Amino acid sequence: MLTEIVEPLLSWYRVNKRTLPWRDKNNAYYTWVSEIMLQQTRVEAVKPYFERFITELPDIPALAACPEEKLMKLWEGLGYYNRVRNMQQAAITVVQEYNGKLPESFPALLSLKGIGSYTAGAVASIAYGIPVPAVDGNVLRVISRITESREDIMKQSVRKKMETDLQQIMPEDCPGDFNQALMELGAVVCVPNGQAKCEACPVARSCQAFCHGTVDTLPVKAAKKARLVEERTVLVIQDGERTAIRKRPSKGLLAGLYELPNTQGHLSMEEALEYVEGQKLEALYIEELPPAKHIFSHIEWRMKAYRIRVSSLDIPGGEKLLFVGKKQSEKEYTIPSAFSAYVKYMKEENK
Repeated sequence: MLTEIVEPLLSWYRVNKRTLPWRDKNNAYYTWVSEIMLQQTRVEAVKPYFERFITELPDIPALAACPEEKLMKLWEGLGYYNRVRNMQQAAITVVQEYNGKLPESFPALLSLKGIGSYTAGAVASIAYGIPVPAVDGNVLRVISRITESREDIMKQSVRKKMETDLQQIMPEDCPGDFNQALMELGAVVCVPNGQAKCEACPVARSCQAFCHGTVDTLPVKAAKKARLVEERTVLVIQDGERTAIRKRPSKGLLAGLYELPNTQGHLSMEEALEYVEGQKLEALYIEELPPAKHIFSHIEWRMKAYRIRVSSLDIPGGEKLLFVGKKQSEKEYTIPSAFSAYVKYMKEENK
């Protein structure tokens, strides 16, 4: 069944593939960066981030040598900051052990920090023509529908079986095109949530789910565990020109990034003022800001917030806060999207 899809899929891809800034460049570094960025982020959203990143860090030695603050700023908006930290660690290894060039070996790629079987397969096949599969969420969905598999795609054993099956039909002369064709089909035709465009699919005749009318029931995917909900209070503390921020711990959630001061629980206005006074600050004005929430992989923050005008941010005591102006914060400090609902107030004049 899968053997039948190879030629029609390749023919369709070569005519219909999208023009992407990292595609058809024969550049392993471009492939690697784009695949890391594309994890849980849409293609259209990634394009400007990719172009900015490559402009500033055009090759692996540049990535390896990049200062952490600049690296975090270049990644700002993509989330999952450990991914770019792992990329830099891998880049350092590549500079030290492979003369600054990603190794032309699937096992060697797999040994690098932050590179799993999918990314290793993508780089190996697309950049180096090595016939190995690259199974991501799109491919899992496409193959599950073509074979009408009702196995849970969240299981590692199911992914491994699919990689084995695809290995058997991988075209030796164009493995990169084949892997990209499967990804492309899942991205623009065999889309999720039962909205597949089967009338435009080049392999519909071979698709068992299409033939049996079960497309909208596949793939089977076990329900995720419920997220842990945390209540937090965010404080936008300002003296009119500057806003207080602080650096998060070097380990854990959002490690090493900057944030607006915040604390667990939903504070009342009086409690928020007490918090500010505990930082040796004199509060002049307080207003409640609209609530917001942010969803991480396993945690959901439900945030309450206050903007507080203080007489001065030049304080002798309290916790370690940085006091930054609007332009300075935009250029130098990476504040994660978890705080995006309140970062905008840093750009406005306080009352």
